[in-house]
Amino acid sequence: MIDENFIRSLGLMVVAAALFAVGARWVRLPGIVAYLLAGLMLGPATGVVSVTESLQFISETGIVLLLFLVGLELSFAKVKGVGHAVLFAGLLQVALTFAGAFGLAAWLGLRGMEAALFAAALTLSSTVVVVKLLDERKEFSSLHGRIAVGILLVQDMAVIVLLTLLAGLPHDGSPMEMGAIALGCLRAFGGMAILLIAVLAALRWVLPPVFGWVARSPETLFIWSLAWCFLVLAGAHALHLSHETGAFMAGVALAQLPYSHDLRRRVHPLMNFFVAVFFVTLGINMKPGTGGLGGLGIVAICLFVLLGKPLIVALVTRLLRFPARASFASGVALGQVSEFSFLLLAVGASSALVSPGILSAIGLAGLITIALSSCAISSWERLFLFWRRIWRRDDEGRIEQAAVELRNHVIVIGMNTLGRELVRRLSENGEHTLAIDTDPAKLRHLPGETLVGSVEYLAVLEEAGLAQARLLVSALHIEDANDLLAFRCREAKVPCAIMGVDLSVVDNLLEMDVAYLMIPKVDGIKRQQETLEAMGLLPVSRP
Repeated sequence: MIDENFIRSLGLMVVAAALFAVGARWVRLPGIVAYLLAGLMLGPATGVVSVTESLQFISETGIVLLLFLVGLELSFAKVKGVGHAVLFAGLLQVALTFAGAFGLAAWLGLRGMEAALFAAALTLSSTVVVVKLLDERKEFSSLHGRIAVGILLVQDMAVIVLLTLLAGLPHDGSPMEMGAIALGCLRAFGGMAILLIAVLAALRWVLPPVFGWVARSPETLFIWSLAWCFLVLAGAHALHLSHETGAFMAGVALAQLPYSHDLRRRVHPLMNFFVAVFFVTLGINMKPGTGGLGGLGIVAICLFVLLGKPLIVALVTRLLRFPARASFASGVALGQVSEFSFLLLAVGASSALVSPGILSAIGLAGLITIALSSCAISSWERLFLFWRRIWRRDDEGRIEQAAVELRNHVIVIGMNTLGRELVRRLSENGEHTLAIDTDPAKLRHLPGETLVGSVEYLAVLEEAGLAQARLLVSALHIEDANDLLAFRCREAKVPCAIMGVDLSVVDNLLEMDVAYLMIPKVDGIKRQQETLEAMGLLPVSRP
C-alpha cells in the first residue's frame, strides 16, 4: 500500500529543491545552498514536512551514491598525476587545519570526541562545490585546480578513515572506556583491511573480465556497476563498517577500469536526485539558533573556514615552492564547509557523540561559507591582485606571470641530472630559462625561472609561455609525454629538442618536426669516437 504522506512529503521536497535551485542559479550559488535553504523553509520555518524513516533512508542512499561517485573519480593514474608534492601538501593541510580547528573548538567550550569531530568537520572542504566551479571556469587542469583536487583527494581518504573510526565507537550512548574503544577500532580497521583485500582481489581477477563482457551494453554496464556497489555495501555491513566506506571502495575499484568515465556520466543524474533529498532532509532537521555557540561562535567558525583554512593551504603550498598565484587560488577554492562535514556530524549525532545543536551550527556556517566561497572562487583573480597591492610583494610571483613576461626564453622540462645541467649551462651562456618539473624539490637552487606542473596539461605550457619561447628542451624519459610535447611545439611553431629514449621512437619524433634528437646511446658513441680520434687511436673521420 502506498504511503500517501511519504509521497506528499517527497513531492514537496523535490518541488522546493527545484524552485530554490532555480533561484540559486540566478544569483550564481551552488545547488547545495539551495537544497539546505529549501529544507529550512519546509522544516524549521513552516513545519510543512517532517522527516520520516522512509525519507531518511532515501537521503542516506544519496550519500552512498555520492561516495560511490567520489570513488569513481579516484583512479590510480589521477593520484599519480597530481604529484607527490600535492599529496604531501594535502596531508600537511589536514594536520594543520585539524590542529587549528581543535583549538577553536576548545575556545568555544567543546571537549573530547565532540571537539575532535567538530575539528574534523571544519578541516574538510566541499568536493562537490570545488569540482563543479573549477569545471565551470575551465580551470580543472590548471595548476591551482590540480592542487585543490589533490588536497581534496587526501581529505576524501581522511573521511573514510574517520567513518571507519566512528564505526568502531559505541553507538548506544554508553560510556566510552579505552579498552572498549581500542577493541572496537581494531575490529573496524581489521574489517576495513579485509574488505580492501577482497576488493583489490576482485579488481585483479574478477572485475576486468566480467565488466569487459557486460560493457557491450551501456544499460547493462550501469546496472552491474550498481550491483557491484551494493555487493560491497553488503560486505561492509557484514564487517560492521559504514555504508559510506563500502560505497567509496566500490567506486575506487571501478575507477581503475576503462569504462569509469561512462559510469560516472550515468551515475551522476541518479546521484543528483538522492543528494538533493539528503541536503533538503538535513535542512529540515536543522534546529533554529546557533547550537549554544552564540552568534560570536558562528562568526568565529565562518572566519576560520573562510580565512584561516585558505591561509593554511596557501602557506603549505608556498612552503613546498608552488607559485604564489596558484597557492592563493587553491586556498580560496578550499574555503568552505564540506558536505562530508554534515555527514560526519550527522553520524556523530546519531551515536550521541555530538549534540544536535553543533550539527545545526555547522549547518548554518556551511550555508554562509559555501555561498561566500563560491563568490570568492568566481573572482579569485581580482582578490589576488587586491592582496598583492596590499602587501606589495612584487618581488614574488615571477613564476605565475611567466606566460606574460617571458619572451625568447628556453623552456627545459624534466629536472633530472641532464635537465638541471642544461639549465645551468644555458643560464651561464646568458639564456633566459624556465625549468619545469612536477617535484618542487628538484627546482630548488636553479638559476632562472621555475614552474611546478605536469606538461601533459596544456594549461601548464600556456603558463610557461610556450608560444613566446625560442626553444623547448625535454630531458624526460617518458615516451608519451615527449610525443605530446613535440606535437604541442609543432602547433606553436616553436623548435624543440627532445630526449629519444631509444632508436624505436626516432621516426615518430622526426615526423613531429623535432629540431634535435638527444639519443644517449648515439651521442655517447659519437663522443667516444671523437675522443679516440683526438688520442690518435682512430683515424680522423671525414666531415
